[in-house]
Amino acid sequence: MEAARSPLDHEAAASLLSERNRTILEFERQWWKYAGAKEQAIRDLFEMSGTRYYQILNNLIDTPEALAFDPMLVKRLGRMRAARQRSRSARRLGIDVDYK
Repeated sequence: MEAARSPLDHEAAASLLSERNRTILEFERQWWKYAGAKEQAIRDLFEMSGTRYYQILNNLIDTPEALAFDPMLVKRLGRMRAARQRSRSARRLGIDVDYK
């Protein structure tokens, strides 16, 4: 079982991330009832498109600094990304398979 991180560990991990990356991870902790609300908040808070935001987020969750900053969140985001990739692959296989 993993020991709980001390506040010092969290602060040390936070110092390795840029302010924007910390803000993105903190933003991802929130739960959104409607996808459109999150997209609008991304545009308002980060002044970028949803597409660009998710490109940055996908790169961010692969970094050891992000994992050190918030392991549970980063692992959850990684699992969600993997599930979406599996779903896309299954749909592609279903579409590309020739049933003659």
